[in-house]
Amino acid sequence: MDLATLLGVLGAIGLLVMAMLLAGDINMFVDTQSVLIVFGGSIFIVLSNYSMGQFFGMGKIIAKAFMFKIEKPEELIEKSVEMADAARKGGFLALEEAEISNSFMQKGVDMLVDGHDADVVRATLQKDIDLTTERHETGAKMLMALADVAPAMGMIGTLIGLVAMLSNMDDPKSIGPAMAVALLTTLYGAFLANVIAIPLAKKLELRMNEEKLNQQLILDAVLGIQDGQNPRVIEGLLKNYLAESKRAVDTTEE
Repeated sequence: MDLATLLGVLGAIGLLVMAMLLAGDINMFVDTQSVLIVFGGSIFIVLSNYSMGQFFGMGKIIAKAFMFKIEKPEELIEKSVEMADAARKGGFLALEEAEISNSFMQKGVDMLVDGHDADVVRATLQKDIDLTTERHETGAKMLMALADVAPAMGMIGTLIGLVAMLSNMDDPKSIGPAMAVALLTTLYGAFLANVIAIPLAKKLELRMNEEKLNQQLILDAVLGIQDGQNPRVIEGLLKNYLAESKRAVDTTEE
């Protein structure tokens, strides 16, 4: 569970609800017509931009903003050096018994054990990286599309409310509800875009970059092991993926 995402979203929503409560009756901030215009309209517009499969897979993608487990680069470097040492002593077949929790690393090691050429290993793993990045980008783009559409739907709702108000100026009782629709749709659009869609899209981009960095690290490690490089050389190469402050820390124990 990513506490930063959870606390950030819930904290923002909580403060907004508190402000509404301090303003008076919270029911005056609830309007079914505004909800239909902004939330319903925005969702269907986003659906029109993507395939059904992409749209209905959006929930699974969004879940990664809240629940996402990824290994630290230091752990991957330590494991890579360990496997490099084992491969130099016992050959690639010695890696068959290695316990590897990362599925991408396992895929690369399996290709080494099967005896694939370096070009095949590189091309296969790079293609996997590209496709994974593309899936993450699609999810982030869908959320950003929602963030773009929501304020526009809020403006459409505002115009609907103003038209309803101006067409019934002779009935004072209708002015209040019409103004509520006009203002609340703008509020809902801003809320959906800035409190929900944009933060989640940014978090998915962060997740994408983290996973891509790990996969590139693993690709270099696998190719280094296949080339028979010294484990210390591989460790030095992989440390370039770490922040400079962490590179001086030895990731292996002699």
